[in-house]
Amino acid sequence: MPTVARAHLILLVGLPWLAQASTVHAEIPSGAGDTVSLQADRLDVDILMAEATLTGNVTLTKGEVTVSCPRIDVRFDQTPRVTWARGSGGVSADVRGVHAEAPAVEVDLVSQVLELRGGVKLARGQGWMTADSARIELPTGKVSLTQVKGAMPVAKGP
Repeated sequence: MPTVARAHLILLVGLPWLAQASTVHAEIPSGAGDTVSLQADRLDVDILMAEATLTGNVTLTKGEVTVSCPRIDVRFDQTPRVTWARGSGGVSADVRGVHAEAPAVEVDLVSQVLELRGGVKLARGQGWMTADSARIELPTGKVSLTQVKGAMPVAKGP
């Protein structure tokens, strides 16, 4: 049986069981070749459209990135591998020691970029910043912010 047909069969056979579970948990390959862990109270999958919606206490984890929010919409390719995700309803994200909060997040798992939008709050240690948006390159941890203000601790001299 081809991989695509086998994956779709697994999803179809597993859906009645998942609907009865109190929490849905899945480990799915990502478009970057590694694994994305998803957990939620509910999962709705549209196999023909290659989309899924996770709702209720949703958590997406990929390596050092954890995103939590009430809803995440994902797209997947024919393998199926998750290629894109959008979180909404008030997002909390942790990336390499930086905690971020925003109304929405978009994660492109192929290009390895996480974008927070709609008024972002970032904190690390005693430093904090607010911005209209934040873009984080996942492989490097490089952060780009727009319309920024904040405070960062200063090292004390001798």
